[in-house]
Amino acid sequence: MEGIVLKSGRRDLDALVPLIRGFLERDVFEVVIDGAPIRGYRSPDARSIWIRDYSDMLRGARYFEPDVQSVVQHFADTQAANGRVFDYFTTFPEKPPSERENWTKYVRVPVEADVEFRFVKAAWLAFQACADLAWIERLLPALERALEHARSHPWRWDEERGLVKRAYTIDTWDFAYTAGRHEWLQFQIDERTFFGVMHGDNSGYYEAFRLLARLHQRFGRADRAALWEERARSLRARLDQHCWNGRFYTHFVTLTPCVIAGVDEARQLSLSNPMNINRGAASHEQALAILQEYRARGAQSAAFAEWFSIDPPFPDGVFGDEKLVAGAYVNGGIMPLAGGELARAAFEHGCEEYGVETLARYHELIAPRGESYLWYHPSGLPASVAASTSPEAEPSDGWGSSAMLWALIEGLAGVSDEWCGFQAQRLAPRWPAAGVSEAEVEVGYAASGARIGYGWRLAGGRVRLEAWGDAERADFHVLLPGDASAAAVRVAGHDVPFANARVEESAYADFSAPLRGGAAVEILLERSDG
Repeated sequence: MEGIVLKSGRRDLDALVPLIRGFLERDVFEVVIDGAPIRGYRSPDARSIWIRDYSDMLRGARYFEPDVQSVVQHFADTQAANGRVFDYFTTFPEKPPSERENWTKYVRVPVEADVEFRFVKAAWLAFQACADLAWIERLLPALERALEHARSHPWRWDEERGLVKRAYTIDTWDFAYTAGRHEWLQFQIDERTFFGVMHGDNSGYYEAFRLLARLHQRFGRADRAALWEERARSLRARLDQHCWNGRFYTHFVTLTPCVIAGVDEARQLSLSNPMNINRGAASHEQALAILQEYRARGAQSAAFAEWFSIDPPFPDGVFGDEKLVAGAYVNGGIMPLAGGELARAAFEHGCEEYGVETLARYHELIAPRGESYLWYHPSGLPASVAASTSPEAEPSDGWGSSAMLWALIEGLAGVSDEWCGFQAQRLAPRWPAAGVSEAEVEVGYAASGARIGYGWRLAGGRVRLEAWGDAERADFHVLLPGDASAAAVRVAGHDVPFANARVEESAYADFSAPLRGGAAVEILLERSDG
């Protein structure tokens, strides 16, 4: 079995899987370079493969895609000697009719500082799906060079603060503020660049450092693993010190003196905030503060959803293009990418019903026409070529839809691969948050054939789980309904050790059980006040 089977009885949730798979199928992008076929996924605004989009899209595409390695391998094969990784490659003319040449093109946008960590994340997700240990071990030197580049290049690393820096962009995007000194969008770094720290870069490198440490540990390099874990710890501490403002991460901490009239960076809530949660950089308390900030702003805003690219936006046109008005594209546009990240964070931090609500709102947005856009105006009007600085606005956004699918599968259905090929497994079904009493879930990787699944049922004062998969054992973290707690947990009729746990007001039963060959689990419930 490959892909996903999800049956919960809720049409809106169940329909998300085929809808999102359809978007991804429309985004498949194939090229041949140096005689080798490469198959990946394009963003809806470019006929090219960007590592930044691809690394996030793999969170959804990896279940359906048999070739998860060729794109990552190509970025590794074309890596510079100093560790720098290209942003994207293509063999298609990008801006017809002015460009007609079908040459092979590679591009690195100098103002971007996130490319190298996204390369590492894409490699990790591909490895999880293909479970090819020999391949990921061969790739390790390239991954390490990429991260060393970010920690050493003068355009990327602020030695004084011990943080990654970048030119003044809107969150993770690829054009910089120039105070009117450049005639259009500025992608280059020069002597007049305004530098600063953007929190999302640093959370991305925090996660990448830890992933590299895990790989080194697996291959017996304990000294390298310890080094990268320490670097991650230090980076996270400095991120908190310089960017956390008590409610969320400040959008941009300037290093080069810079004042934009009408802008207070400390008030600007930007889309990497929920990403910081999901990358593990935010504590539980920080995660709750960020989620509360989004919900509060959503309640106060006239926007149809609080999935802000940035809020409040910058003044119209200050980044050099008149189309970048407030509420358009990354200057305050509403992005399913941000919504999916919020939903995933909500499920993990005791706001499960908010996660379900977000998924339901996304279904309501995309179901009528079977379309999903990279961004929407706050009114709900979708992106268009006329309103965007990008050349296209296709209705098959794989970036945001993959984030929503990720939240659905790992958050609500609770299937999280903790290593590769489902060999280490965490099952955290959260169906009571969706008002569901019975569900069936199967998840598989097309690249390796690895799979896992379960049947879940709530009835008669007990939860029953019939789980199966390729892992020897699984860790279970099962959301319980209402004010219930677990009185006993039985596997194959035998009592097993368990713990009642709480995540905010949500009650969970935590335990481990054998998985290979099937696990028949029964959780007996009692009222918490009884």
